[in-house]
This record gives sequence, C-alpha cells and structure tokens, in this order.
Amino acid sequence: GAWKGVAGLGEYLQPPSTAPLLQASPPARSFQLDYEENCFRKDGVPFRYISGSIHYARVPRPSWRDRLLKMYMSGLSAVQVYVPWNYHEPLPGVYDFVGNRDVEAFLDLTAELGLLVILRPGPYICAEWEMGGLPAWLLWKPDIVLRSSDPAYLAAVDSWLHVLLPKIKPRLYQHGGNIISVQVENEYGSYYACDYQYLRHLLVSFRALLGSEVLLFTTDGTRVEELRCGTLQGLYATIDFGPGSNVTEAFDAQRRIEPKGPLVNSEYYTGWLDYWGEAHATTSSARVARGLEDMLQLGASINMQVLSWKGARYMFHGGTNFAYWSGADFKDQYKPVTTSYDYDAPLSEAGDPTEKLFAIRTVISKFQTLPVGPMPPATPKYAYGRVALRKVGACPEGCAAPAWLCLAAPLPSLSLQYADLLDVLDVLCPSGPIQSQFPLTFEAIKQAHGFVVYRTQLPRDVLDPATLGAPPHSICDRGYVMLQQEYQGTLERDGQTALRVTGRAGDTLDVLLENMGRISFGANISDFKGLLGNLSLDSSPLSNWLIYPLAIDAAIQQGWPHTALPKSSSRGRAGPAFYTGTFETPSIAWDTFVNFPGWSKGQLWINGFNLGRYWPRRGPQQTLFVPGSVLHVGHPNNITVLELEGAPPAPSLLFLDRPLFNGTLSSST
Repeated sequence: GAWKGVAGLGEYLQPPSTAPLLQASPPARSFQLDYEENCFRKDGVPFRYISGSIHYARVPRPSWRDRLLKMYMSGLSAVQVYVPWNYHEPLPGVYDFVGNRDVEAFLDLTAELGLLVILRPGPYICAEWEMGGLPAWLLWKPDIVLRSSDPAYLAAVDSWLHVLLPKIKPRLYQHGGNIISVQVENEYGSYYACDYQYLRHLLVSFRALLGSEVLLFTTDGTRVEELRCGTLQGLYATIDFGPGSNVTEAFDAQRRIEPKGPLVNSEYYTGWLDYWGEAHATTSSARVARGLEDMLQLGASINMQVLSWKGARYMFHGGTNFAYWSGADFKDQYKPVTTSYDYDAPLSEAGDPTEKLFAIRTVISKFQTLPVGPMPPATPKYAYGRVALRKVGACPEGCAAPAWLCLAAPLPSLSLQYADLLDVLDVLCPSGPIQSQFPLTFEAIKQAHGFVVYRTQLPRDVLDPATLGAPPHSICDRGYVMLQQEYQGTLERDGQTALRVTGRAGDTLDVLLENMGRISFGANISDFKGLLGNLSLDSSPLSNWLIYPLAIDAAIQQGWPHTALPKSSSRGRAGPAFYTGTFETPSIAWDTFVNFPGWSKGQLWINGFNLGRYWPRRGPQQTLFVPGSVLHVGHPNNITVLELEGAPPAPSLLFLDRPLFNGTLSSST
C-alpha cells in the first residue's frame, strides 16, 4: 500500500493494513484478515459475506423486523448499517437514542435474526442524507473546516465518538456480538481535503474506543486519486462500483492498494437515487444480477474453495427521507434529493419484495444455501380514498350540517381548517423575532431545518414595478415572497433570483425561506441556509429585518392546529398556508400512499409525524409513503398540510394503494 498515508502510530497500526491479522490459534470468536489465502476468516474458517444496506433512520421502527427478515430470507448473511450523527445529536451534547433512533435496539434485532453487521458510523456517511450525517450545528462556527484536522471539528467528533462507540463495543463479534467490521469515515478520497492527519486521528480514536481486534476499513471509488487520499495504513481499503463497471478492472484498483487480502465491493449499486425535477432512476434486474454473479464467479474461477474471499454489499432497502432528512448533491447546480429513497432497490420503499430481489436471490442460491422457508409477503396496502380539505364553514350547497359532516359517502369523515402562515407567526415562533440590520443565516440563528420568515418594510413608494433581487447563490434554497401578505412568487437557488414588485412605503415584505436539505457529497457540504446575502430593491439593499425561526414541528406535535380555534384567512389560497383535515380508517391501519392532485409544493404531517416534502409540480415523485404504523384505528387521523405556493380550488388528498414515482412535469416550477 505505497499510496497509503504515512504511519507513525505504533501499536495502533498493523502493517500492511488494519489488524487483526490471522493468528496461529485464533480465539473462540474472531473475524480476521488472511493475507496468505486472501480471505476473511470467521472463527478461523474462511468466510465470505453477501450483505445489503438498510438505513434504520429511513424505516419506521415497527417495520424494522419485517425488512430485516426479508433481507435474511433473500440469502444475505450480513447487513450494512450507517449511523447518522445528526440524527442522534440534534444540538451539541444533546443526544437522542430512543424510539426510531434506538440504534442499539436495531443492532440487537439484527443479531436476533441471525444477521451479521458491517457498521459505518462515520462521522461522515454521505448516504444522500442531510449534510452527509454531519450536524448542522457544526456550522455555528462559520469558518470550520469539516472532515479535516480542524481542532473545532475534531473536538466535536471526539465528543460524539465517546458517546457512540461505547454502545458499539459490546456488540462487536469478538465480544459476543454480531458486528464483524467497522468503517472509518466514508469515501474520503472524494473529498478535497486529503487530510491524512484527520484519518490518523480517527484511527487512533476508533482503536482506543473499540480495541485492537476489530477489523477497521475504508471505502472509496476506484480512481487513483480517490484511493490515494481515502486510504491509510492501518485501515483495510475496500472499493465501490456499480453493475456497469468492469469487475476485473475495478478489483485491480483495490489490488494496487491492497496487494493481498479479500476483495471487497463495499457499495454495489442496485439502483440509484432520485432528484426533484428529474426522471425516476431505475436499473434493470438482469443487469444487477449479472454484475453480482460476475463478482462471485471471479472468486470461484480462482479457487473454488475460496469462494469465501469476496465480500459484496449493495443497497437492499432504501426507505424514506421523512421530515427534513433528505440531502442534496451539487453537480453544476444544487440538486435536492426526493423524499422517497426507494432507490429502485430489491426491497421497495414500502418494504415489498421486487423482481430484482428474486433475481438476486437466484444468483445467491448458486453460491450458498438459502434459508429454509417462504419469503415474507408484501405488506398490505389500502386505498383510503379522497379526503377534502376546505376552509372552515365551507359546507356544500344545501347542506345544513356542520362542515365536518358534509361529505358524500364513501369518503372518509373529516374536519377542516385553514390558516395563512403569516397569520400564525405567534404560534410558530412563540419567542418572537430576532432583529438584525441585515439577514442572518439559519446557522447564525441556530435553526437546523425547516423554515424561517425574513420580514422588512419597503423603504419608499414603488409605483412602477421595481426589481426585488438577490445576489447569485444567496437564496438557500427557496424563498416564497409576500408583499402585504399577497404572494408575489418564488425565488430559488440556481434559479429565479428576482421578481418585479410594486407597493407603498412601509408595506410589509415577507420572505419565507425553505431549507431543502444540505449538500451531502463533495466539497460543498458547508451548506449554509437561509438568506446568505441581502435582498435589494432596484439595487438598493434592504435593511432592518425581523427574522422568525419557525418551530412548526413542535407546534404540530403539541396538537396545533387541530386543537386551536380556526383563524380567519386574510387572503386567497396563493402562498404559504396550512390546511388540515381528519379521516378515519375502516378498522385497519395499513400502509398507504398519499397523492396531491393539483397541489404545488409543501410538507405533510399525519398524527404529528412529518412524512416529508411533496412537490408534484416538479416531480418525479407524486405520492408520499404513509406507513400504517403512523395511522390510528378507532379514532380520527389528523392531517396537516403546509402548502407553500398554492392549493387547488377544491383542495383534497387522495390515498392510494400504490406509489406514483415517475411524473416529472418541470425542472423550473
């Protein structure tokens, strides 16, 4: 490994790569590298794993067992698991490991079901997750250099690892658990910093907290510069590539770094993610199965007895980017990831076995015995039908009953309410606004996700249309502009950055800024949100801002707006507004998919659970997945919709029994 970072860590390094090396008489439980036979050895016996990725943060906890069991019955011997730092430490020193965030319970469930674990605890994970798993509060220090030996960054990383890794250590294979290997960082060779001091610091920390026996590894692409910057002596180097790659050439790249040891593809891409405004990505089942078989046969062709010298891993179940957790890429422009993380994976977003799963299962059966028993079936789905959302009191003509009763069968029963966002700032920002001469970023006011209102006044009469504009790349990521509470239009990062407006001196100008997800890959992960520059009116900067950080989720989880008296609407339906309704399930709570006919863009909550962003006007995703575990049986389900640009004249939601993924309409609306 001549390219690997310089050593100098004494006992922490075991050249030529990460220990544990094969011992003469291995302990009762061991997972080691064998550089003589180029294989893994589990308890001294040659071993090959076939693994699939699952992200517990993208799967509701009641569904964990179902998804893992389907992975086990597919013939997988292991699962690969990311740990998103920002999911567990929302504020510095504030930790959350309960409910859906109980990573220890998830790991224990994998062990119960007989699956080994390849753990990827970061601190950076990418995963198309908000900021690649790094907490947004790191950006409270604006000049911090992420993923480097910057002391401020390392101090935060060390604090996190001292909380997380002690939870991991007793679950290592050597200690009676099922975690066979642990990744350090993630695709670091693709990052500009190329900071070996940072990688060495992580290596020391992982060894100190996990011990000398655990197998530590890195993952990188196959390009020379990626492997040069992403690998380090003391960490076993693995690679990633997809079904379109030449398998032999790809593993030759790993051999240049690791001349001996098992060949490992740490990320074999069974599908790909979706971006808003682009077509739904798919990868053919035949192509994926052929690539997997090529990898396994490459081992067999060398020596049939050492089929066990290769590891293969791939995205097996994607799940959903609930709430605000979807990340973004930057490829010449900002590209936010959709709410669905279906990924065209072998298990669908809803956890259903696909044609691709059975094709992969067939390939696996050629190399090892499959578990006995049937594949668990798809989870049941239910089309609950249409739920209308209207203004309070908007009863159909001729109906004398209260509005919540005015529905024709067979639609679910509902109640309804409507409120403009600007009319409820007292509820959404109870602490009141922050005053500032110029706009402040989300990070400067310590708002991680969601929305912030920026308010000022027109400094003069504008009788002829004037240009309300923003500097390039300063709208992060979408700005919904209201003048005197009348919606004017939307400003967008890498899109429209100016509107023509008229008004009077003293008129109130509001801009609702939406964070669409921080960049999760590449050099731009210091992705500040909000108004990054000042708005101007015909080139004259605006000043004297009131800034309202909105705590929408906190209000909804406390029962608002369903427990509140309705607010009268101050204007029409254009612009940011809340719509609510209720519906009852017919004695069952099955998974469903909600469609948004005629809606523009916004956020959906059911029973206080944030199901994520919808954007049918841009697509491709047209429906949001609603897990049955979110729904109530026997009493009403509360729906809350924040529509940002404009609801249809007769707003309603349509609950279906199947998803609509590929409905791209526009890349600019």
